[in-house]
Amino acid sequence: MENYTYNSPMLQLEGLKVADYSVRLVFFMFLFSYIIFMIMNLDILLPPSERLISYYECVVQAFTTHMFGTTSHTVLMVMAFDRYVAICRPLSYSTIMTNRMIVKLIALSWGVPFVLVGILLGLTVRLNRCRTLIANPFCDNASLFKLSCESVIINNIYGLTFTVLLYVASIGCIILTYGSITAVCLATKNKSLNSKAFKTCSTHLVVYLIMSLSGFTIVVLHRFPQYSDYRKLSAILFVIVPGSLNPIIYGLQSKEIRNFLYELFISRKCFPSCESKSLIKPVQKA
Repeated sequence: MENYTYNSPMLQLEGLKVADYSVRLVFFMFLFSYIIFMIMNLDILLPPSERLISYYECVVQAFTTHMFGTTSHTVLMVMAFDRYVAICRPLSYSTIMTNRMIVKLIALSWGVPFVLVGILLGLTVRLNRCRTLIANPFCDNASLFKLSCESVIINNIYGLTFTVLLYVASIGCIILTYGSITAVCLATKNKSLNSKAFKTCSTHLVVYLIMSLSGFTIVVLHRFPQYSDYRKLSAILFVIVPGSLNPIIYGLQSKEIRNFLYELFISRKCFPSCESKSLIKPVQKA
């Protein structure tokens, strides 16, 4: 066979290997994400003097932000309890985790944060304001009560108490439930049970640690004004990183999803080489 050299000025991009039936779905998913990111980033194009938001819109945004952070803890606490019952008391799971119990847990995981965050923002709204600059990429409680020239000692006490209780409750729940799970796994010495427990609990712990560290960093940096740029970066990462990693961490736990990704990105890589080998026939001597 002769060797050929093609100095073509045009190159072909392979791009993502997407099945024909899902091309449109993937296209619109990327398009939708791209449009959202572009719209959100348009604030950056404006000069600082024109980056305006009304006070009540800022309060609503702060409420949503704190609800997101608080419910992240409470929902993970409920998940830890569910794993404890499933692994430590499997025979009683159906009698403990009834529909009524599930409704109660959901109501608590959302109702308690709603009340606590409502009080948190209520204490801030009562304050008179003498400043207008939100020293943060988005609105949160600390940035709002810093607009006031009045005494904010009550806000600081309640905010710190709220944060400490939330972290103590969530960390305590994680330690108690996972400590019991570890004790059961060590006592039974069942490889199958231990493997399933490890896969289930490890993903949960990774998500919890990422979320807790990013949230705790913001709380600490609010007490150090000289590190405002680091606080702004941490605030953005708190919104983006945990939410982006959750589907990856939980998704890779599923055997079906792992097999699908393997077939999509790894197995198909050998197809062109395999096909080319099948097309090359041995040359028969005359």
